[in-house]
This record gives sequence, C-alpha cells and structure tokens, in this order.
Amino acid sequence: MSKSKTDNQRPSWDDYFIKLVDEVSQRATCDRGKSGCVIVKDKRILCTGYVGSLPGFPHCYEAGHLMKKVIDDDGTERQHCVRTIHAEQNAICQAARYGIPLDGTTLYCTMEPCRVCTMLIISVGITKVVVKRKYHAAGESRELLHQAEIPLIVLENNYETYDNQ
Repeated sequence: MSKSKTDNQRPSWDDYFIKLVDEVSQRATCDRGKSGCVIVKDKRILCTGYVGSLPGFPHCYEAGHLMKKVIDDDGTERQHCVRTIHAEQNAICQAARYGIPLDGTTLYCTMEPCRVCTMLIISVGITKVVVKRKYHAAGESRELLHQAEIPLIVLENNYETYDNQ
C-alpha cells in the first residue's frame, strides 16, 4: 500500500528545529523554566544549549534551587532560580568555546529570550529568533529585537509558566 501525500507530510524547518529544542530541554538541570536552544545556519545545527549549572557547579536537583526575588517594573514580585544559566547563554557559550561564528544564524528556543539573552543574541550576530512560546517578562526583549531588526517568530500564542513564577 502506498502512502498518500498527506501521510508523508514533512514538518516545516521551524517546526523541525522547535521539536529538537524540546529534546535538548530534557537535559536541563533545573526543573523551573526548563528550556532548550538550538542555533542553526543554512538548516544545519551549529550548537545547542539548555538551562544548566556552570561546569563543575552543583545542579538544582543536587543542591536545590538558588532563589532570588525579582521585582518587575509594575511592582510584581517574582522568584527566579539563579543557579543556572539560560539555554540561549549556554548555546552561545558553546559556540564561543569551540570557535563557531554565529553571524547570520537562527536561534530556536523554548520561550522568548530575557533581556540579557537578547543583548547577547544581538551582539553575536544572530539574525532571526524563533520561539515556541511567549515569556511573561519579554517586553524589553521584543523592543530590542525590533530595534536591531531581528525577526522574532512566536509559534504558539501562550506563555511559558512554571512553579513559583
């Protein structure tokens, strides 16, 4: 029996790389905001990253979360674990460690980048950002990406949530 064209449907490149982001996120060492990142050029993966502790430092599942209070511009208080670095930071660090230039690349990630990650994205020459979901504190990030003329594509119109956000 031969397959019909619809049975043989291939995912778009964005869907393909976002599915890989989900797999990469499984390596995360913090269960809050579990996130993965894949950086691609010409449809080829250059590096990956996930939320994780610094090399040689304890992981959240070993030492517990290192929580810090953050106050948003509107006065909302939130708790963030600062034991780990973000998936985007980890991927950019991997590229730097192995001498991989990121000019003209696309970054795929679980959620919209924070302000610091956005500044790194702009600084290293990434030219497109594709995310699965929105991030509650990404307003400044969206504005920075807009100013840098870097397209931000959000595939799902919902927000990433996690415990004690």
